[in-house]
Amino acid sequence: MKQNNYQGALQTPLHSGFNATSTTADVIKGIDLTGKIAIVTGGNTGIGLETTSTLAAAGATVIVPARDIEKAKRNLQGIPNVEIAAMDLMDPASIDKFADTFLASGRPLHLLINNAGIMWVPLRRDSRGIESQLATNYLAQFQLTARLWPSLKKANGARVVNVSSQGHQFAPFDFEDPNFLYRDYETLQSYGQSKTAVNLFTMELDNRAKASNVRAYSLHPGSIGGTELGREAPLELFQKMGFCDADGNMLPEVLASLKTISQGAATTVWCATSPLLNHTGGVYCEDADVAALATGESTSGGVKPYSLQESSAKHLWTLTEEMMGHQFNC
Repeated sequence: MKQNNYQGALQTPLHSGFNATSTTADVIKGIDLTGKIAIVTGGNTGIGLETTSTLAAAGATVIVPARDIEKAKRNLQGIPNVEIAAMDLMDPASIDKFADTFLASGRPLHLLINNAGIMWVPLRRDSRGIESQLATNYLAQFQLTARLWPSLKKANGARVVNVSSQGHQFAPFDFEDPNFLYRDYETLQSYGQSKTAVNLFTMELDNRAKASNVRAYSLHPGSIGGTELGREAPLELFQKMGFCDADGNMLPEVLASLKTISQGAATTVWCATSPLLNHTGGVYCEDADVAALATGESTSGGVKPYSLQESSAKHLWTLTEEMMGHQFNC
């Protein structure tokens, strides 16, 4: 029996019965989360908001950490079982403060949904000099999970769901220059390596945490319309990628391929709740199922083998502890 997903050993679809058109309502059907505690980062906009709403409607208490508290209050108004707290993923001290407050409550944490992320941003660095997409999309996930570990362990049956992306196929992780100190910054290369890091972290976390009955999953939500992910992207970038015409209009075939927000959040909710995953972890998922390995050269569905390499995962864990300044022993 395969015990971990190193080298993609478990990357075989489970034939879940769901597909790219499945919605959060489809995958949550029949699942009762009464008494469960969840944290959803970025849980007040886009697919994070849909994830929050779905989990809350199924009975979970959902804590949504947010940088803009007033915006979060407006967006989450009317959704039951929701708590809002302050946190900024670009500020390590803010992450620690949020985690300390949650730990002090004494509650177990059944679901940690690391959903928040950024894309298509210019070169920025946090207070430690870490490039912003790496800091937000990956390092903040690692830090928050590490700090909340006692509560995850206390749940005796927790799941950590890390929202990754097909964009991991843009780039492997660059161990020589992760912060673009010696190479030219390219926003999609940066995004790609941050999401590759998410996949490597998820696989290694699951292998280390499963003895404590904590499992981890990464996922590609799909290309989705109506989110804030592209708010800083210049039109020229969308045109270069073949998304828009010369006048800035999105091409009909691109529009037709986009998922709705409910379809985009479905894989997150499936990873968080599906009984099919009770004895499997460390896998990368898409379209509410375990994804297949992507062995071709083109950017398409599935997960690239380089983001599931055991040696890279262990190397990244050690490097991340150095970047954070403390260890994550789970």
